[in-house]
Amino acid sequence: MTMRLVLGSGSATRRAMLEQAGLVFEIDPPRVDEDAVKAGWTGDAASLAAALARAKALEVSARQPGALVIGADQVLELDGEIFSKPGNRDGAAAHLRRLAGRTHVLRTAMVLARDGAVVFETRSAPALTMRALPETVIESYLEAAPESVWATVGGYQVEGPGIRLFECIDGGWHDILGLPLLVLLGWLRENADE
Repeated sequence: MTMRLVLGSGSATRRAMLEQAGLVFEIDPPRVDEDAVKAGWTGDAASLAAALARAKALEVSARQPGALVIGADQVLELDGEIFSKPGNRDGAAAHLRRLAGRTHVLRTAMVLARDGAVVFETRSAPALTMRALPETVIESYLEAAPESVWATVGGYQVEGPGIRLFECIDGGWHDILGLPLLVLLGWLRENADE
């Protein structure tokens, strides 16, 4: 049996990861109101990431009968505080000031769904230590960075010049980019013909 694979995400980074792994897949971005899921959230950051990934996978799965849908999400946590996407340059600068010289965790979750049911879920927690950043470095980075960093938690992208902001990264590279790719590939090997 060959399984039809659908990426329930509009993320160019997640798309590129699957393409680079040689997977054949379709893209169907979810129609999930993330703010509604986050509103009044009282659980921890890892559970929030899982709830968002689950909501995305299940929503797309309802439109894609028979397909295996990949839903993924990521939440940045610093000392128990959950960060949202900065939304603009000022927000990105504020995030970078808060993260500078400290270690934060990216709570990453991936959910696989088929026919409206979760068939697999995994979580990871890479830790990233940002170096101390003088204001001039923050401004220089944001001046050169694409506006897409405003739509990323933390206000940085490690897959570009943002990697220079860090002293240490502890965790899987793909997990840091928002999709536990090696776990996904292992599940596909065990459960579907590639």
